[in-house]
Amino acid sequence: MDRKYKQRGYMSDDRPQQSERPKPAERPDGPRTHKLPPVHQVFRCSLCGSVVPKLETITFTTQCPKCKSDLHSCKNCIHFDTSARNECRQPIQERIKKKDMANNCTFYQPRQTVERETTTSSERITDARSAFDKLFKK
Repeated sequence: MDRKYKQRGYMSDDRPQQSERPKPAERPDGPRTHKLPPVHQVFRCSLCGSVVPKLETITFTTQCPKCKSDLHSCKNCIHFDTSARNECRQPIQERIKKKDMANNCTFYQPRQTVERETTTSSERITDARSAFDKLFKK
């Protein structure tokens, strides 16, 4: 029977079988893991994007320290979804019209995001000059 393709190894018996192939050597210390940067959870204001400290103390009157917007609002809630009914994934009875104003919703849970730690707490830079010097290793 004539072969359809002429290249070497196609339907031939000279290529090594699965059991004949050498197995890769195992590392004595186990498999290598990826070096991923550390991550942390933060709560950011939906209006200005600044990080809000002390997440567990958000009440109906809590405001953003930077822009003074209300933090107990729909836009800062984990259940806020523009494609859901009444723009909330929870079964609320009536729609809240102003999503960025404070409300007394009982389903409110602060929306936390997972972000990479880019600097350690000891390396926090306070002024622009030291940031420039650190960037160019002066």
